[in-house]
Amino acid sequence: MSSTSDIEALIELMAKLPGLGPRSARRAVLHLIRKRSLLLTPLAQVMQDVAATARECLNCGNVGTSDICDICESEKRANGELCVVEDVADLWAMERSGVFKGRYHVLGGTLSALDAIGPQELRIPRLLDRIAMENVTEVILALNATIDGQTTAHYIADQLDGQVTLSSLAQGVPIGGELDYLDDGTITAAMQARKSL
Repeated sequence: MSSTSDIEALIELMAKLPGLGPRSARRAVLHLIRKRSLLLTPLAQVMQDVAATARECLNCGNVGTSDICDICESEKRANGELCVVEDVADLWAMERSGVFKGRYHVLGGTLSALDAIGPQELRIPRLLDRIAMENVTEVILALNATIDGQTTAHYIADQLDGQVTLSSLAQGVPIGGELDYLDDGTITAAMQARKSL
């Protein structure tokens, strides 16, 4: 295999990443090659290390480098609050905000009759086990405001009825959002969830 075909293979692989198409991948690869010692070599090493060590937390489904992630291991996080999210990316978004100090549970998707995804295909049975074992007092359903997300939230709420306090994230106008740019569903949710001043 020639070096040119190696570079083309790298471009093709990079183009498969979210947010990168063929042109962006080509620019990124060219930049990496130009900054080989500063970027490409360290990136290749880190990617190799992550490929060898990354694993899913056996408890919550987060991604880390050990069988139980740092969040699940932290005694400070054992406050009885459990935030249920669809995907690891959602967990990371919540962590970036710094607003939640409890533990998480990653479902690995949402219920979907069309795609034949039921509770057993998700981490819902594990969620029910955790609630029974970990002295959970509140479950926060932080699922996306899609039909599948809401169907999943209702299913979980039915399974947990009377066992714990259930809540969900508020929906509506985002901070800094302008009404003119919002869709009808967001405006409707914001109007229905309005609060007194």
